[in-house]
Amino acid sequence: MVTLGLVVAEYHRAITERMEEAAREAAEEHDADVADTLHVPGAYDTPLAADRLARRPGVDAVAALGCIVEGETDHDQVIGHAASQGLTDVSLRRDTPVTLGITGPGMTADEARARIDYAESAVESAVELAEGA
Repeated sequence: MVTLGLVVAEYHRAITERMEEAAREAAEEHDADVADTLHVPGAYDTPLAADRLARRPGVDAVAALGCIVEGETDHDQVIGHAASQGLTDVSLRRDTPVTLGITGPGMTADEARARIDYAESAVESAVELAEGA
């Protein structure tokens, strides 16, 4: 059985709570155990939490969840690039799969709600990578 860690960004909590629920359901469907969940303020903060989970004995993979909604400036682009690069760095440095279940940037709140199922994809990928690693 694959043991997962989840990182959930709380910014846009109404959306990310549903993403967390979808991720847990996907884990159950794929016979994976969610050992721990860390909640962080926003997507930018996910790499540190992912690193902490990846260092824990028994955690086979980590799925990071969140959404980045477009604002009035390019700030969403900066957050998206930093989060994705940080998560990639954690995965490579720890030799532990860390999957990207963060939607955006450049989307509306309605588009973010329509992409809640990306959390399921992140968990499916994490399980697949952990089993193949």
